[in-house]
Amino acid sequence: MRGGGLWQLGQSLTRRLAQADKKPVARRYFSGEAELKKTVLHDFHVANGGKMVPFAGWSMPIQYKDSIMDSTLNCRQNGSLFDVSHMCGLSLKGKDCIPFLEKLVIADVAGLAPGTGTLTVFTNEKGGAIDDSVVTKVKDDHIYLVVNAGCRDKDLAHIEEHMKAFKAKGGDVSWHIHDERSLLALQGPLAAPSLQYLTKEDLSKVYFGEFLMLDINGVHCFLTRTGYTGEDGFEISVPSEHAVDLAKAILEKSERKVRLTGLGARDSLRLEAGLCLYGNDMEQHVTPVEAGLTWAIGKRRRAEGGFLGAEVILKQIAEGPAVRRAGFFSSGPPPRSHSEIQDDKGKGIGEVTSGGFSPCLKKNIAMGYVKSGSHKAGTKVKIVIRGKAYDGVVTKMPFVPTKYYKPT
Repeated sequence: MRGGGLWQLGQSLTRRLAQADKKPVARRYFSGEAELKKTVLHDFHVANGGKMVPFAGWSMPIQYKDSIMDSTLNCRQNGSLFDVSHMCGLSLKGKDCIPFLEKLVIADVAGLAPGTGTLTVFTNEKGGAIDDSVVTKVKDDHIYLVVNAGCRDKDLAHIEEHMKAFKAKGGDVSWHIHDERSLLALQGPLAAPSLQYLTKEDLSKVYFGEFLMLDINGVHCFLTRTGYTGEDGFEISVPSEHAVDLAKAILEKSERKVRLTGLGARDSLRLEAGLCLYGNDMEQHVTPVEAGLTWAIGKRRRAEGGFLGAEVILKQIAEGPAVRRAGFFSSGPPPRSHSEIQDDKGKGIGEVTSGGFSPCLKKNIAMGYVKSGSHKAGTKVKIVIRGKAYDGVVTKMPFVPTKYYKPT
């Protein structure tokens, strides 16, 4: 998911909308509305109090009637339903789809069991991140993946360029972009109980990272047990003409305890879970090793390489990177993206990439990049906000424990 300062944007928007004089919200939030793309749930969002803002070329709900603070807490206590249809789902098919994809990503896709997936990163020739993605091996000749909305155009161009060269050498691979489908993310403790009412499949046998095709609410869907909040949950790819009905059914089956939730709470939830936001915490110049995603590089891939930028990345694994992503607690105002990080003597050692106030922990949290050696938990730092340095400390992530549904 791409974009910056969604939590801060939501807080600012809330304050502005609460003003009695009803002055127009700043143009940077709403300019160009006529050109924005809309998901099939757009009118449903508006009817349910969604406050719509431009995001990656789409009109998306930043929040609903609840505050971002309340929405974040409700996701962890009950559940949230997010419209993430702005993201791009696609399928790669053909007997060579796996070796093709492995030229572009760091994952050991061939080593995945059918019906399972993993987080991965598309890399460039310098080892930097083009995008992060969840990739699923449906079967040996079918891969399903979802890429970020803000990266869609460059990702598809990148894949297409390499696919043409691959096919020119006789490779058997084709693709389909699932623009006919919408994507819902159902997250939180009530996700599985609510969804179970709508399918005959026993969801207790579907674990984190697993994928299946099944009927939900009488409609053929793709279901992945995954999410972007740290909670148990699912991403559901549904034919767009059935998306609104499915959203209504999920909310009804939860007795309205699962609530529609916007991008503002989604940002605070993923930050509490210590998850990267592409465009903030990952960029074209940041490698997966620097981002703390070495675990996503399969053992076979480390031995064989064969992906773009492998030489740079494998050298970093062997020798260690110059900078590393780390988590922080801090005093004072909430840290913001680009806030300078200093050591306890006032020397600059890095920069915050995401930060805010944690609704669950009731304290400031942030992540950012610092020089290797300064990334260890317990290291005291200073974080500079509006010219003033505030005390901080490096801490392990996730900030809030994750609750992924895994075999016991």
